[in-house]
Amino acid sequence: MAMAMSLLAALLLPALLLSAASAADSKNNPADELVALVNSNRTASKASSLSDNQGLGCIALQYIKAYEGQCDQVSDKKPMDSSFTDTFAPNCGVQATTLSKITGRLVGCQSKYAAPSEAFGILVNNAKGLQVLHSKNHTEVGAAVSGTDGGGPYFWCVLFSDGKPAASFKVDGGEVPKAAYHPGCFSGNNDDCMGATNAAVALTGAGASRLVVAAVLAVAFAFAFAL
Repeated sequence: MAMAMSLLAALLLPALLLSAASAADSKNNPADELVALVNSNRTASKASSLSDNQGLGCIALQYIKAYEGQCDQVSDKKPMDSSFTDTFAPNCGVQATTLSKITGRLVGCQSKYAAPSEAFGILVNNAKGLQVLHSKNHTEVGAAVSGTDGGGPYFWCVLFSDGKPAASFKVDGGEVPKAAYHPGCFSGNNDDCMGATNAAVALTGAGASRLVVAAVLAVAFAFAFAL
């Protein structure tokens, strides 16, 4: 009987671990969530859904970093247009020849981290923001969020473009933009992002916790039936 139960535990152990790994592999990126909110709001108002471009998302993250943590500058200042060619594109590994016109931008900042739904309200809080959001000139979107020096203030940025999907903001080698490995999150790269102050390529805290808990339970289960 004990041998049979041990065999059952041995068979269940890989299944439990596989389940935990699958849970840990779930996608969780606040920048992607913000893009989803942008598109759902556009379609609700009869505007077209936009293509989520990872190159443009990475550039949105570089756009945030250009403020150097100066939250009070968001309303009055924006990086020079030359920064896209000279700094943002090279930092992301985006081919300069594939840069397309930026047709709109939404930038917000506050001292405390905001969930994507709250950030959307911060970015689109007046008639001007709504006009940018619903413009018919956009075809692509990229979003990013980042903290400053391991904490606040926290910046959110959404950039819009009139580029052709799959042809604009192309990344060298077709890989994930370089800035994916820097602090902050950006949309379109299909990777988990733990938060505004962590690297974009990582397990979420919740996913990692589920993996650890499931592994411990599985081992305990196997040990109990082996007795």
